[in-house]
Amino acid sequence: MTDLSLIIKTTDFAAIKHKDQRRKDKDETPYINHPIGVANYLTEAGVTDIEVIQAALLHDTVEDTDTTIQELEQIFGSKVASIVGEVTDEKGLEKKERKRLQIIHARHASKQAKLVKLADKLYNIKDLERCLPSGWTEERRKEYYIWAAKVVLGCRGINQTLEDQIDCVLVRNGIDDPKAVKLEENEM
Repeated sequence: MTDLSLIIKTTDFAAIKHKDQRRKDKDETPYINHPIGVANYLTEAGVTDIEVIQAALLHDTVEDTDTTIQELEQIFGSKVASIVGEVTDEKGLEKKERKRLQIIHARHASKQAKLVKLADKLYNIKDLERCLPSGWTEERRKEYYIWAAKVVLGCRGINQTLEDQIDCVLVRNGIDDPKAVKLEENEM
């Protein structure tokens, strides 16, 4: 199968899985825009690893749909499934704990998973900059930027283009030095 065929097959799978989901913005944007945008940021940043692009397209399927890691492994192979597994939160945990663990796990993730994580955070912070999700306050937006900076801290040194774009958004939104954000003791 060609790289193009793999990307189309992966995009189709993600689109089917996310078909009824919407983003939390005022326009209720189709959710599939998010993983496609994450994959796009990766390619714009020079990432050519097909498995990373596939994982970007699939990165929320296990967390937000009925998809399993085993299903991804069967259809897309063990490497793609492994990358998705690395960036997937454990749904059974409280949101605060999942967010704390993302900060910790980012440092120990594979280079491929860190690339997906960087592009995912870039997409999310740019989206937050564009509009406030339904039910969010300005304080919650600020907290998200701080948390995203902490997650990105553990992924630095992987792709300067993505990191520079993230830093620009964070600085515009009040995070003066994203590379020096302070971790809490329980986030180390």
